[in-house]
Amino acid sequence: MINVVVPQLGESVVEARIARWLKKAGDYVSAGEPVVELETEKIDLEVGAEHGGVLVEITRQEGDDVKVGEVLGVIDSSAAAPAPAPPATMPAAAPTGGVTTAAAPAAAPAADARATPTARKVAVEHDVDLAKVSGSGEGGRVIKRDVESFMAQAAAPAPAAARPQPPAAPAPAVRPAPLGERREERVRMSKRRQTIARNLVEAQHTAAMLTTFNEVDMGAVMALRERRKDEFKKRHGVGLGIASFFVKASIAVLKTFPRLNAEIQGEEIVLKHYYDIGIAVGAAQGLVVPVLRDADRMSFADVEQAIRHFAARASEGTLTLDDLRGGTFTITNGGVFGSLLSTPILNPPQVGILGLHKIEDRPVAVEGQVVVRPMMYLALTYDHRIVDGLEAVQFLVRVKEFIEDPGHLLLEG
Repeated sequence: MINVVVPQLGESVVEARIARWLKKAGDYVSAGEPVVELETEKIDLEVGAEHGGVLVEITRQEGDDVKVGEVLGVIDSSAAAPAPAPPATMPAAAPTGGVTTAAAPAAAPAADARATPTARKVAVEHDVDLAKVSGSGEGGRVIKRDVESFMAQAAAPAPAAARPQPPAAPAPAVRPAPLGERREERVRMSKRRQTIARNLVEAQHTAAMLTTFNEVDMGAVMALRERRKDEFKKRHGVGLGIASFFVKASIAVLKTFPRLNAEIQGEEIVLKHYYDIGIAVGAAQGLVVPVLRDADRMSFADVEQAIRHFAARASEGTLTLDDLRGGTFTITNGGVFGSLLSTPILNPPQVGILGLHKIEDRPVAVEGQVVVRPMMYLALTYDHRIVDGLEAVQFLVRVKEFIEDPGHLLLEG
């Protein structure tokens, strides 16, 4: 007998929730075939069978919280694989010219196999046939967005034929509307949402968080992007966004203010002389922060390609635990959702997070003249236990200088 157990889930992740059994008791499973889908605080993952055999027992049910190493089910590896069914044949066709033909129907493709776990979950919840959904993910894989688009199209009402309308009846006397149904719904929080909630409260209770603000003129960066965007896209196959400028600027300034690239362990400050920059990405089940490893060694094109790759995989629900592990400093851009100003919360155990916001034309004074410039508010939240206010203010001023004169980034190399 072979146990199906909860695998190692990655750094600091010890618990998962059973989202869905992909097999039922009595089913034969091949070695490596997914058996059960787990939901963790960071990603969803499928657990495969280590050996082929019959799933003889399911010991934990859907919705149960389970820990690393816990037994989920039992496979009898001595059971033989079922014999393949003989191919079905159509009745012989009537003779034509002395030739008799027979036909066999082609096997239907397994629609579930080409869909992400998140897409399958949405499809089951809304009774959507995945075989009818076209995939836009990598290799034609069906992602969550495809299922939602399919449901939206199916729900759209057919246009009604125009026909003459009778004269409008006189408006009835206005009467108070009756109270509507007071409907409530209870939805269990996902593991990821529980973890986000716990980490945010922990950060507020543990760290001495303060936020300092500044504003930056984005004119120079926007003009540079406009001049170089076609050449950059042609050479690297990706657009030149603003994120890479802030990644490069942050790294340059972190070298001057190393305590913003550190963490507290007991009574010691751990200064990190490498730069793993977390980029906050919005996903259907909550914010995730994939990490650019050794971002100081990455080019502008490397950064832009990595960010777009992470965003696509977050949408598909295919980020791995390694994508999210660690990080020494985080950048979050609420501006993509229209936020003008916010106070970001630290991502423990990090002690600094830079918040970007919406670029908006505003009147500002330049050399004694009022001019309209594309301005952005910046916010730096820091842990006052090891970062002084002066350091935080100077850090943000230096980031502003790099962005307003991006040629400095070339000199920094």
